[in-house]
Amino acid sequence: MTNRIAIALVLIIAAFFVADHFWLHLDAGAFLARKLLDLIDWVAFWR
Repeated sequence: MTNRIAIALVLIIAAFFVADHFWLHLDAGAFLARKLLDLIDWVAFWR
C-alpha cells in the first residue's frame, strides 16, 4: 500500500465519521467502540 492510498483511506474514513456525527446520526463510533470491546473480551477469553 502506498502512502497516497493510505492517506486517501484515512480521509475517507474520517469523512464518514464526520458525516455520521453531523448529518447521518447512525452512532457509528459508538457501535464500533462496543464491537471493539466485545472483540477484546472474546480474545481475552481465549487467552
